[in-house]
Amino acid sequence: MGLLAGKVAIITGAGGGIGRGVARCFAREGAAVLIAEIDEASGRQVEGELQQELGARALFLRTDVMDKASVQAAVQTAVDHFGGLDILVNNAFVPSEHVLLEHKTDEQLERTLTSTVWASWWAMRAALPHLKARGGGRIVNFTSIDVDTGAWQHSDYNTGKSGVVGLTRSAASEWGRFNITCNAIAPTAMGATFHRLAAENPGFYERSAAARPLGRPGDPEADIGPAVVFLASDMSRYVTGVTLHVDGGLHLPGYNSRPAGVAVREY
Repeated sequence: MGLLAGKVAIITGAGGGIGRGVARCFAREGAAVLIAEIDEASGRQVEGELQQELGARALFLRTDVMDKASVQAAVQTAVDHFGGLDILVNNAFVPSEHVLLEHKTDEQLERTLTSTVWASWWAMRAALPHLKARGGGRIVNFTSIDVDTGAWQHSDYNTGKSGVVGLTRSAASEWGRFNITCNAIAPTAMGATFHRLAAENPGFYERSAAARPLGRPGDPEADIGPAVVFLASDMSRYVTGVTLHVDGGLHLPGYNSRPAGVAVREY
């Protein structure tokens, strides 16, 4: 019996990167997985992997986390197809252009807040009655080390992920009475963005590895997925309201994200 045997999970953004790694770990541990992904090709591919390679119950549903009705439909589809809901993982977000704070637009901030705070809010509130019906459940929200470091050119993202942490802690406080735990995870791993940066910037992999006390970048499936399994399973039944850094220790030294060419002082 796996750690998630008999459980039903929704994972947003499970078509690639960390979301795919989490989905594969959940499948190995016996969970039925709804792959809530906007890209149909990658979502279908992960659905096939879970079903054919791992023998899991899995269903892809095209889901746009920018749209409330789409998020709510994902929750209802999981319940209708698998018979209930036990675990919600809010991983997906819409990236924005990397520009300095003074050049970010209202539209960029609105888009980022919608895909992070609002998407998590909609999913959590839609999931609540179904989690209560099962006698409790697990919610895992994704935040970022960028919040802690105030990462340059990520001001909208940092704002959104800070909001996710506040939402996580509020849900942990209020929904504990329903036997629902709510935790956040702040991972770093070799997803699509990492591989693109490594291809475009010679030495990026080595610098990234050296910045971490453990001396290597993380793998979405081998390193991040098991930590999310922990937060989704009964192993963490007495853990709620925490932010778990899964980054090889990068949060200890932090990092300097100042872009090249930006003056230290401009006055």
